[in-house]
This record gives sequence, structure tokens and C-alpha cells, in this order.
Amino acid sequence: MNHIDLNNRCAIVTGGAQGIGRAIAERFVASGARVALWDYDLATAEKTAKEIGDAAVAVQVDVTDPVAVDKARDATLAAFSKIDILVNNAGIAGVNKTVWETDYAEWQRVLKLNLDGPFICCKSIVPAMIAHKYGRIVNIASIAGKEGNPNAAHYSASKAGVIALTKSLGKELASYDIVANAVTPAAARTAIFDQMTQQHIDFMLSKIPKGRFVLVEEVAALVAWLASEDCAFSTGAVFDISGGRATY
Repeated sequence: MNHIDLNNRCAIVTGGAQGIGRAIAERFVASGARVALWDYDLATAEKTAKEIGDAAVAVQVDVTDPVAVDKARDATLAAFSKIDILVNNAGIAGVNKTVWETDYAEWQRVLKLNLDGPFICCKSIVPAMIAHKYGRIVNIASIAGKEGNPNAAHYSASKAGVIALTKSLGKELASYDIVANAVTPAAARTAIFDQMTQQHIDFMLSKIPKGRFVLVEEVAALVAWLASEDCAFSTGAVFDISGGRATY
């Protein structure tokens, strides 16, 4: 594992209890950071924090609730005194159906967590970064946000929205020492697969030239660099980690 210097940095990882979020938190701690695992599932977040060690703390939060997010921000600031890094990772896949078969409530459910969540977290935390005169924001989007996966319009649209949100935010923060970038991974074999049909999983694998799913540790390595001081000039950018699937 290459060394990335995150010494004395304080980070939030939403959806940090498991999957890609946990891998990112583990990489951050290994790089010297303290990490708040923001997750709706407090029991799993507390278990993960205990396994990671004293540098990790669990915070229960519904990232779709602005009041809850502000409360979690304040709790994190009380614990760490600052927030240097925000990783918006929490998300769901939703039910695999065509556009015309998808219930509007299901569409709203996916968009609310996957797109509203990052907006609400950025809105809450960016002012603290501005006051601190430093920040790194990494939004976990998806290759589906670039290409659109069939039978996953809600997920694809939400991740396209995350890309656009990141580009706008990057421009707004360009005059500060705060950068905002997005990552567009191919699918990783995590608990989110439980929400998908086998047909959809097979489709995603068939589109990856490297012939395998991305490892959560590989995503974490890219995010760690984007969260570091070394990433100072790239902002509003989209970083692919798609095994060759991305075409632009």
C-alpha cells in the first residue's frame, strides 16, 4: 500500500459502516486521519468503528434529513474540532425495472438518498470548511451516471446528478483551498448487490473490459489521494475507476 499523508486530518465518510465506505474509512485511518462513520445503521457503524480502532467514531444520521445532518455535523465538530474531508458515499441501488415499470415512490426514494443526501451534507459542512480555510470533498458517483444502465434509470440519474453537483460545487469553491471531485467506479461486489437482480449484475460485469468488478480497496486508494493535500488543483473533476468501461 502506497503511503498517502492524511496525518491530523479529520474526515466524515457517509455510509461508512460497510462496503466502499468502510474501505475508505480504513484507508484514511491507515493514512493518519480520524474518521467519523456517518451511517443510518448505528449498530453496524459502532461495530466497524470498534474494529477499525480509536481513530474511528460512529455517528448515527439520516443524510436525507437536514436537521439530522446539522446535528451530526455539530457532534463531529465537538469530537474532532474540525472537518477537513467529506466523502459522500451513502447510497442505494433501488429496484431493477424499466422506466415505465418503476413506481414514482421508488424513483423518489433513490434520488432522495443518492442525490439529495450529498447536497444536504455539502450544504451543511462546506461553511465549516470555509471557516477553517481548508477542505476536500469526494462524491462517490458511478459509471452508471455517465452511461446510464438499463433497468436502473433512477440510480443512473441520481449519479449523473452527483457528477453535475460536483462540477458546480468545484467552481463555487475554486477561490478557497477547498476542492470537490467525484469518483465514478464500476460496480463493486458489496451488500448493494443484494438489491439487484442477477441479470443486472451479469450485465454490469459484461461491460467491464478488465472482466472483474472493482475492489473496494481500489476505490479507497483513489479516494485517499483525492482527499489529500496533494490534490490541490483538480476540482470539479470526475475520476474514473471503471476497469476500462468509461468511454469519456
